[in-house]
Amino acid sequence: MDDINRKDQGPLSTLTQTASANTFSNVSALSVKKQQTRPKIERPSREKAEEAVRTLLAWAGDDPDREGLIETPARVTRAYEEFFAGYEEDPEVELKKTFEQVGGYSHMVLLRDIAVASHCEHHMVPILGKAHVAYLPTNKVVGLSKLARVVEIFARRLQTQETMTVDIARTIEHVLEPAGVAVQIEAAHQCMTTRGIRNPGVVTITTHLTGVFLNDERWERRFAEQIRGSGT
Repeated sequence: MDDINRKDQGPLSTLTQTASANTFSNVSALSVKKQQTRPKIERPSREKAEEAVRTLLAWAGDDPDREGLIETPARVTRAYEEFFAGYEEDPEVELKKTFEQVGGYSHMVLLRDIAVASHCEHHMVPILGKAHVAYLPTNKVVGLSKLARVVEIFARRLQTQETMTVDIARTIEHVLEPAGVAVQIEAAHQCMTTRGIRNPGVVTITTHLTGVFLNDERWERRFAEQIRGSGT
């Protein structure tokens, strides 16, 4: 790996970080599965789901039988199938196909500004923003679109931003076994922009670092510079 010159600029300490004290390589595969596996839930029928939407429409004070709302329960149910499709997908599967012939490449691989559209598990309203994902490969790389798919799968579940940030990083760490992973998510939460304190324009930033990004300030700084477009 090439040497990175130190600069006076500080590392990611100015950001909200959820970096672990140890690299994820010390966590067993069983622990990873435990954290990512959710209990199997017996889903109610589509008819019951649509009836629940009708109940909410009436509770909100409207008539679920009026013309504009008569098909809303079916539309909402179909939308939920899209919003929460991540429960039916395994993010680790997306990373299984890797490539070892990379011409000696040994630097950071970074995807910047991956779209994030998730839902808050507390109020079931949108979390909208972007993710930056980087890893330092050792002996294998993965197709770039697969990193974006990992973000999408976790986003298409009810989430907290902190949990989603950690889960993305840990999945990449577990499957690819790189020298380090860095994940940052910047997002607006409609649970605080459209209700409650109603404070629009607030962006939440969460970061999770492992390996060299956690233990070497130079790599941490390089990640911070490049996601802002100031790195070389």
